[in-house]
Amino acid sequence: MATEVSELLADLTEPQCDAVRHRDGPLLVLAGPGSGKTTVVTRRIAHLIAHGVQPWQILALTFTNKAAGEMRERICALLGAGVDDYRAPTVATFHSFCARQLRRFAEFADLAPNYSIYDSADQRDAIKQSIVEAGLSSKNWTPGSVAAAISNAKNTLMDADAYAAEADDFYTRSIAKIYRIYERLLQTNDALDFDDLLMRMARMLRDSQEVRERFQERYQYLLIDEYQDTNHAQFVIAHSLASAHQNICVVGDPDQSIYGWRGADISNILEFEEHFPNAVVVALGQNFRSTGHIVDTAAGLIQNNRRRKHKRLHTELEDGAKPTVVMCRNEQHEAALVAEYLQRLRDDDDLPWKEMAVLYRINALSRVLEEALLAAQIPYVIARGTAFYDRKEVKDALAYLRLIVNPNDEVSLRRIINTPTRGIGKTTLTKVELFGYNQQLRLFEALGRAGEMSGLTTRAVGAIRRFVTLVEGWRRAAAGGSQSSLLESSSLGGLVERIIRESGLEAAYRDSKSEEDRERLENLAELISAATQFVAQPIDFDEDAQADTTLLGGLTAFLESVALISDADAIDPESGTVTLMTLHAAKGLEYAAVAMVGLEENLLPHIRAVGNEMELEEERRLCFVGITRAKRHLQLSRAAVRTHRGLREPTMESRFLTELPGESIVYSDQSDAVGYFDGDDDMQVARLDGETPCGEFPVGCVVRHPKFGLGRVEAVMPQVMGSKARVEFPTVGTKTLILEYAKLERVG
Repeated sequence: MATEVSELLADLTEPQCDAVRHRDGPLLVLAGPGSGKTTVVTRRIAHLIAHGVQPWQILALTFTNKAAGEMRERICALLGAGVDDYRAPTVATFHSFCARQLRRFAEFADLAPNYSIYDSADQRDAIKQSIVEAGLSSKNWTPGSVAAAISNAKNTLMDADAYAAEADDFYTRSIAKIYRIYERLLQTNDALDFDDLLMRMARMLRDSQEVRERFQERYQYLLIDEYQDTNHAQFVIAHSLASAHQNICVVGDPDQSIYGWRGADISNILEFEEHFPNAVVVALGQNFRSTGHIVDTAAGLIQNNRRRKHKRLHTELEDGAKPTVVMCRNEQHEAALVAEYLQRLRDDDDLPWKEMAVLYRINALSRVLEEALLAAQIPYVIARGTAFYDRKEVKDALAYLRLIVNPNDEVSLRRIINTPTRGIGKTTLTKVELFGYNQQLRLFEALGRAGEMSGLTTRAVGAIRRFVTLVEGWRRAAAGGSQSSLLESSSLGGLVERIIRESGLEAAYRDSKSEEDRERLENLAELISAATQFVAQPIDFDEDAQADTTLLGGLTAFLESVALISDADAIDPESGTVTLMTLHAAKGLEYAAVAMVGLEENLLPHIRAVGNEMELEEERRLCFVGITRAKRHLQLSRAAVRTHRGLREPTMESRFLTELPGESIVYSDQSDAVGYFDGDDDMQVARLDGETPCGEFPVGCVVRHPKFGLGRVEAVMPQVMGSKARVEFPTVGTKTLILEYAKLERVG
């Protein structure tokens, strides 16, 4: 141990010490925002090792590569050089851990160990093909909606047959039909999608006592970060691993559960004590990140949720500046005020751009913000994680690499068999496919027997043979070579460089004079650099297991890491620019200054959540997450009028703004009393000096709404356009309504 045991506890609060010192049995750590949970997790691991637990008996799982990397670095610093990679604690994301173990136990999961992992784009293409084969219209059945339905099924461990057995209407029966074809397509290509990694692992642990017991024996202590984000498959994995020894520590915050739309189940953390009745619960409510008024603002908001575990949020930092709530004329005015806010922080507080972020509920809000930042000459970057690996030339190169690892990956094979053009066109490929079908051969196997096929020209046969020879040569080099840190023919980077060159991808762009093709060439060079710099993290099951040091093993690990990259992994805190991102992408990040825009009904909370209390609570948690990203400065804004589908429409203030504690925030109405529109608008704007409908509905009167029924008026808010009333309805709770459109009828 590089760190003495006493040092592990010296700078911690008492609740943090309680979590670190806990040894055996289940532990729930309720970690509020900025409460130092990564410190607690890493110190706890070091503390276990200091008290006799073998490092390789510890498994820590989290959700992003960035979080796993940070944990790994901190643990290494605490343990020092005394623990080698293959005897160290296993720290990984759920997906990477499952991907590696499914290869190791492939026979138990009924998988080929060299399976491919399909990213979102590959999955979309495969589902699109499945929709067509199912005889359904791609206009009515979009790949995105079908993918979401299949993902939800897999998260609950339902394969295509199980889903079909429960399908009882036209929609679910149609999804079942597509799901079956999609599942068959994946099986044909020896491929898994992201959800399969979790589903296959969960089912293997659930169904195979031998595998389950081997994992339980190896991993005596399990730690799971961000437990509020786990879905049912991850729940099954966790409980299968911990069911024998019950040494499970979960760290998370129900108030930050924001991924219900993709399968996360908040009940996993809320009901942890029901699953483990002897669990110890430690609450970490002290925030080390944000100043007092920001913490109080967040605490005042989130207490309006019912599905949560209470903990007192507080900080010992100074109160700091109060968050500002700004009322703007329209989205252009809002964006301009955001730019002014950021520039002011830069000028007055000498705050660097990299310490600022602009957050929004939906990506569509970024366009106007970009225009304002460009006009103000403020550097910015939009956090969209997989942009580099989504570029065509990079995906082409990756398809070649995947084909080397898995020659049965026909999606990759079809993508690059004639890219760049090599004389194997659609007609030729159709003849090869027919031959393969009749001979019951995989597509690559059929290509290897091109000389036996009738109907192919000598030129086509020659082109196919040259292609097959190239791929087989690369496969031999990968299987026989060893990983190296230098860009040599025997290194991973050298192999990638060779494939890009010999495939013709490099030549296709090298001789072009267009700027776009030169950029593509640079992107291919960057891929070579990524492969050269890649270091696979060992996730070996047995402490005496030998690592796969071949190029093929390194290439497999590299492709896994690429496939599992998330948005959060692509955010560079040292970029020197303002970061624009969705609230979902901001989870786990922090900035000195944050601007949140679009706090309006139907945006935040999103329109899909209106009328659904559980979804409304998730939207409130999303707002809470956004607020708690800010360390010292926070601005929340809304537009009185926003353009939607080309039409200017008045908006309603987000209910979340009305829930913020008034003593902790400052309101700033900059909408101008004369109207809400910029000078170039030709619309006439109503003024308050005319008659308004407010007088018809005094506070305390009873009204009838055509949808919500009877309610009582709690407040009326005369405004320039769209005067509003806040009405309490017994059936749906409090609603803020624009009187001009609400169709209210006074009944008492």
